[in-house]
Amino acid sequence: MISSRFLAPTLLAAGLTACAAPTSREPANISSAKFEVKAYIDSGAYQEDLAAVAAPASEWIRHRARTRPGKLAVIFDIDETALSNLPQMHETDWGYQPAVWDAWVAKSAAPAIDPVREVYQTARQENVAVFFLTGRKESDRTATVRNLRQQGMGDYEALLVRPPDSKESAVIFKTAERKRLTGLGYTIIANLGDQQSDLDGGYSERNYKLPNPFYLIP
Repeated sequence: MISSRFLAPTLLAAGLTACAAPTSREPANISSAKFEVKAYIDSGAYQEDLAAVAAPASEWIRHRARTRPGKLAVIFDIDETALSNLPQMHETDWGYQPAVWDAWVAKSAAPAIDPVREVYQTARQENVAVFFLTGRKESDRTATVRNLRQQGMGDYEALLVRPPDSKESAVIFKTAERKRLTGLGYTIIANLGDQQSDLDGGYSERNYKLPNPFYLIP
């Protein structure tokens, strides 16, 4: 996870991103936006939207693996894709504090996002290779491995994290990794992420964008 992870957390859906265009109008109130995000979660709509993306992903993986087998792979992002950081975000009132975030990751306490875990299970049942491709740092590897294993997602080909000196954008980093896997002979049949930057750049037959009203990573 890079330090820009919670920069301009959609927190608040108000479009307050680090790269947002200047405006002469008063933006949406941050407190109101926070209440809207909480209501979205508490109503069950967030979970429903996650499931609505995950179900067709499982269907596609199953169909693709059975009709055109080969050296197939599925890519999963981690934060707000395979694992949920809602407990930590609630605790910090949707903000980002580097030391607090690092301590949270070290706990390996993030729960699985159940609909996505089901996609993971489908991939493994169909003997499709799984790669976790994340913006988390190399220093987060041990805790992340433990967290994935504890949440029933410990069977995968590789956990791909940012190297210590990485400065490139999420799109560039993740695209390069997918290209590298393709060069190793894998056909990436599905790529799942909560950010558009998880999906842009190609090298995947199908992309599945999960909802994330919490933060934006360009």
